[in-house]
Amino acid sequence: MERSTSRPNDLDAFWMPFTANRQFKQAPRMLVAAEGMRYRTDDGRSVLDGVAGLWCVNAGHARPKITEAIQRQAAELDYAPPFQMAHPKAFELATRLVDIAPEPLTHAFFTNSGSEAVETALKIALAYHRTKGDGARTRLIGRERGYHGVNFGGISVGGIVANRKMFGTLLSGVDHLPHTHDPARNAFSRGAPEHGAEKADLLESIVALHDPSTIAAVIVEPVAGSTGVLLPPKGYLERLRAICDRHGVLLIFDEVITGFGRIGAPFAADYFGVMPDMITCAKGLTNGVIPMGAVLVRREIHDAFMNGPEHVIELFHGYTYSANPMACAAGLATLETYADESLLTRAAELAPYWEDALHSLKGLPHVIDIRNLGLIGGVELEPIAGSPTKRAYSVFVKAFEAGILIRTTGDIIAMSPPLIIEKAEIDELIGTLAKILKTVD
Repeated sequence: MERSTSRPNDLDAFWMPFTANRQFKQAPRMLVAAEGMRYRTDDGRSVLDGVAGLWCVNAGHARPKITEAIQRQAAELDYAPPFQMAHPKAFELATRLVDIAPEPLTHAFFTNSGSEAVETALKIALAYHRTKGDGARTRLIGRERGYHGVNFGGISVGGIVANRKMFGTLLSGVDHLPHTHDPARNAFSRGAPEHGAEKADLLESIVALHDPSTIAAVIVEPVAGSTGVLLPPKGYLERLRAICDRHGVLLIFDEVITGFGRIGAPFAADYFGVMPDMITCAKGLTNGVIPMGAVLVRREIHDAFMNGPEHVIELFHGYTYSANPMACAAGLATLETYADESLLTRAAELAPYWEDALHSLKGLPHVIDIRNLGLIGGVELEPIAGSPTKRAYSVFVKAFEAGILIRTTGDIIAMSPPLIIEKAEIDELIGTLAKILKTVD
């Protein structure tokens, strides 16, 4: 008898990432198809996607233009080596990408993920200072509760304790800013909170502690997503930019989540009007269909490497799959889809409705804070004493059973639906969540 592939009989071989494996394999949640705003499960149920897959499916699922581009590319050129060779779509995608990026960012270096984009940006920062004859600048500054992927550089500058504690001493010469979460003053804020811009000023203390001449770069998420939707207070990012400028420190925005329309502009740098020296992006770059990331850099950073003999490699860094032809085809089709449907700014139109819907959850059992910006929402729950994360996980499971997909981090519910969501689907998502919150102990 032919073995069905719709639901594997043996779940043992796959060691799942960021998953309680033993718990999952006792009651697996299997997705077998997706289209538009919805997944289909192995038992035939429809599930509304409230998290854009994993913050990445910004244009919705199974978009024809993206699917067709991948199919054509597979038949035409499946792979091309990126070292000392190239293919046309790599240059086309880089051009299209910098066309929608903030104006000061003029060059793109391709990677395979957000984690690799962060590693690349950190290495570029260190190498840039050395190229400029400022090799003492080796320190990197991240932020508490920051998430910058899972490679060693990323978890070193990152500030999520569980992601760091098992892996030794990590990179040396790293320090951290405090996070911006301030529930005592900012609980239930609508949009960017009023209080806390002064937290950026602590960068001055860190710079003074280590000496400005030793600091290479500061990396922050404009909106910290994976840690539970922590928003920058008004004026906070502007203060970081000013301090970095004052001391010759590069400012890197990790926009793996906020890039490609998530908060109502192509990038958070556009939304906040604060220009970094580099942006890391991934996820929405290919609509989550094929792994790809990129680092966008200012011209002066790129040009600093373009010295010396022309036959010598300028930056000894890259990946086998940098600018992979299949990923480039997916990226080009994704950017075309965004442009065709004005998706990079659609979140700005829906944001007020989304905000009102989210804040309608205020007053429900165990809800202690709600945060929103663009089409991102965070609902923080009071933890169960002695059992942190258990309450939110219970909500996650019940939500899936009720036909909506949400994400939890600690005791925070995070939502970031595809940018194609309609108001009726916002009502369905938040209405279903409200019913579940009323039933959870």
